[in-house]
Amino acid sequence: MTGAGRRSGQDTKARIQEVALTLFTEQGYEATSMREIAERLHITKAALYYHFKNKEDIVVSLFGRQMAAVDDLIDWVADQPPGPGLPREVVERWVALSSELGVRLFRFAMANQHVLRELKPRREGAFERFQVLLDAITDPDAPVAEQLRTRVALLSVQMCLMAGRGLEATDDELTDAARALALELLGPPARPAAGTGAGAGAAGTGTGA
Repeated sequence: MTGAGRRSGQDTKARIQEVALTLFTEQGYEATSMREIAERLHITKAALYYHFKNKEDIVVSLFGRQMAAVDDLIDWVADQPPGPGLPREVVERWVALSSELGVRLFRFAMANQHVLRELKPRREGAFERFQVLLDAITDPDAPVAEQLRTRVALLSVQMCLMAGRGLEATDDELTDAARALALELLGPPARPAAGTGAGAGAAGTGTGA
């Protein structure tokens, strides 16, 4: 398959996942058929079956997609130097993962525990992955209370999604609120040290306002 063809296939798979998850949420997993998914996408059943053999396959792929996104975040964190700005950036990226797919997948999981028990989608190592992120944003030399506050900030994103069940709020409202609360826990952004940053550059060139 050429590069363009591969991208097209990946795009189609992503569209199928998105539409299937929407239908599973709207009318229930058991009540949704492969035919309905194909009709919502305006594709043939043959085209749908080319990418996924059944609904179970779609669910497993959705969790695999989310786990792969977490792995990408872990890889990114591993390349970053430690510093006061890293926890805020990790929180921002974690919220982005939640807003893209996580919150809907979380809602599906809560409403379909029996399905997950039967299918056992790829969730192994989820706790260990999250622990890697917690360790990456924690300054081991900081006071214990500060270390806990940093970790709770990241954990609070998932806690907000759990606490938001039953609220009359959109996914965007929930994730925006989770982001605001997590960043509030982290406190204000660290200011550049004296003699560094844009202000110092302006002063050094004599071109201040």
